[in-house]
Amino acid sequence: METIKVPGPDHPITIAAAKGRTRARYMDHVIADSADALLLKEAGYDAVAYFPRADVSMEYLARTDRVTHCPYKGNAAYFTLTMDGAIAENAVWTYEAPYPAMASIAGRVAFFPNVVEVYEVAADQSGPTPDQVVLHTDAGDGASQKEHWPANVSDPSA
Repeated sequence: METIKVPGPDHPITIAAAKGRTRARYMDHVIADSADALLLKEAGYDAVAYFPRADVSMEYLARTDRVTHCPYKGNAAYFTLTMDGAIAENAVWTYEAPYPAMASIAGRVAFFPNVVEVYEVAADQSGPTPDQVVLHTDAGDGASQKEHWPANVSDPSA
């Protein structure tokens, strides 16, 4: 039977909401974009962002057989990330059924920082969401699906 340890003064773990929007980028593609990421800070380690799966492009992830165990969080399952011909094996992990003290990260995913760049987005740099951009593209009949955005210049020849 696996040992369950509870975070405490000898091994503190804190989980807090990220202050703003958080993104993950791989191969120059944003693969996660969330206003609901959680930051887990464990003992002497750097903070790790855990993203809700709904905010992650899961179509680029494939589950692997790798499983590791943390006595504080439980069993982690892994995903390989594939994009633009590049493969990053076991670069993403999740705790699908973490121990009770870590319940808030259940089902969320995190990325290894040496493979995927995770960063906070300044409020003034968030730009349109992917859904907003898609609505302003050609619907296939030559017409935009939504009214065009207002021009950001008054005279394009100037």
